[in-house]
Amino acid sequence: MSAEEAPKKQSKMTILLSVNAAAILVAGILIASAIWFNGGITFRAVDERSDIVDESVDETALLDSVTDSTAVVSTTNVTGNDDYISTSSHEFDNSEVSSGELWNENSIVIYATPDIDLCVGGGLSDLGEMYWQTSDSNVISGFYNSARTWLGFDNTVCRYPVINGIGTTTITAGTYDGTRKDSISVTVIDPPVKQWEHEVLTLVNKIRIKNNLNQLAWGDTCENAADTRANETKVLYSHTRPDGSSWSTACEAPDSGGISGENLAIGNAAVSPATVVALWMGSEAHRANILNPDYDKLAVGFVFDKDSDYKTYWSQFFSTY
Repeated sequence: MSAEEAPKKQSKMTILLSVNAAAILVAGILIASAIWFNGGITFRAVDERSDIVDESVDETALLDSVTDSTAVVSTTNVTGNDDYISTSSHEFDNSEVSSGELWNENSIVIYATPDIDLCVGGGLSDLGEMYWQTSDSNVISGFYNSARTWLGFDNTVCRYPVINGIGTTTITAGTYDGTRKDSISVTVIDPPVKQWEHEVLTLVNKIRIKNNLNQLAWGDTCENAADTRANETKVLYSHTRPDGSSWSTACEAPDSGGISGENLAIGNAAVSPATVVALWMGSEAHRANILNPDYDKLAVGFVFDKDSDYKTYWSQFFSTY
């Protein structure tokens, strides 16, 4: 772990960085709450299978954290799944799927990030190969060849959709032996950016309460800075800004002094408030910012750009000002 010289207006800071990573999204964090988020299908294409995406989802390891040598950190561990359940998740009862069908729902709504994989009913197993069709490839064109198992999804019954745009498509699936066939209307909508930013604050405060720490207020002073930093990570994923200056220049401490810290995350393991908080909490260094008792404010930035390399970009800007 390397050190940076602290800006003159700051007495100390903690600077942290993360990228999507399978290794840190461990079973105890997300599996219990994620695996039955949605009804869906195990996906194989009909006939020529031309819609199957012949690639896997990239997994990128954590970047080395950068921490100022004067920063005060806490290493308190957090346990329990309730801290990471997103209020915007889709949860259905698929325990008893009717004979000949694949799920109980007629329609579902998912975010374009997406925050879920699509899965068959919970009571189904040993289905064998299945075919699928999508009525509008401009909305969902296909599915990756594996589910995101590091988020708790079972790749024998779940698939990660390739979302191309906003709208509604009908997914039809069935088993090749003809025993089960079903259709479901899937509507894809944009993620609610400001709602999700504030939901990250809510999740962070749940964790801080559990650890007997003060709750953080929304950081009005650095709100624009958090949005700016999330946007800047699309250009340069670093604590150095695209113009070469330090991240802290986006919201410098006042002349009276203060401290600040930054967490960043991008990619397919950070597709909702619940997953990005779990990502940060799975790393001791990034967790230290969330559990730092000296901070009293937090601004969150979130950008979703479906045409960019990593699609989801997050920043946390902690401060005392």
